[in-house]
Amino acid sequence: MIYLYESIPSAEGESPRLFELPQSPEDAPLTRHPETGEPIRRVILGGWGAKKGALKLDGGGDCCGPSGCC
Repeated sequence: MIYLYESIPSAEGESPRLFELPQSPEDAPLTRHPETGEPIRRVILGGWGAKKGALKLDGGGDCCGPSGCC
């Protein structure tokens, strides 16, 4: 499976970076990026989006879909 992760900003005002990492469903969520060692956390997705504001979908909508329902 491919899981979405984000970096944990180290400085105030820094934005997290999003990336995908392959993992087995049995594996525990990663806490460090396997190549850089920076702190990371798994982003839980459900339905139309992730955390409010973390992702923008095609079509100009917000995280809840093209209609921007959030």
